[in-house]
Amino acid sequence: MSVSPIIHESWKEALKGEFAHPYMEELKAFLVEEKKNYTIFPHGNHIFNAFNSTPFENVKVVILGQDPYHGAGQAHGLSFSVQQGIPLPPSLQNIFKELVSDIGCPYPKSGDLSHWAQEGVLLLNTLLTVRSGEPFSHKERGWERFTDQVIRTLSAQREHIVFILWGAPAGKKAALIDESKHLILKAPHPSPLSSYRGFFGSKPFSQTNDYLKSMQIAPIEWSL
Repeated sequence: MSVSPIIHESWKEALKGEFAHPYMEELKAFLVEEKKNYTIFPHGNHIFNAFNSTPFENVKVVILGQDPYHGAGQAHGLSFSVQQGIPLPPSLQNIFKELVSDIGCPYPKSGDLSHWAQEGVLLLNTLLTVRSGEPFSHKERGWERFTDQVIRTLSAQREHIVFILWGAPAGKKAALIDESKHLILKAPHPSPLSSYRGFFGSKPFSQTNDYLKSMQIAPIEWSL
């Protein structure tokens, strides 16, 4: 795993001050040590996949996850997404159930959400790396500070973005967003533990497109 993965030029420019902070050097050093002793997900060339798949100026929607999947072959740098051929995790199954119920599309055959990223959906996790089999093992190492700055920068420099915040930790990020310029959609997390508390029926996909169309922005093609 490289600890200096390539990130799209548009994001380098938008976040240029952030990469110079000491905490980023500390985070890199931490990842170097982690790689010596553990398997880390996602692999190095996928750490910034969300940013490379959705350039800064193309972001229409942000779907905020927590930390990457920690099972082999799952995480590839897009929140909630798994690579082709990988069984769907329970949260993603519930996202797809809501997708079908909300917009009436066929149930997706794959859990790879790269199409959404290309449509302008930034599939962002608050943590960008994790040890194999150890959820949240890379928390409080610097990633939260970095991804908070991503949200702040989008809020400040762009307009009319839909921020989809599922679950209590994601919901707290609303404090970073200027609600006079953007739409915030909050709901319980799609995991089986909380999905029946209001995730099902929250209609995030149609609400997003209704808002984008009202702002004369092309809607997202959610069908996969």
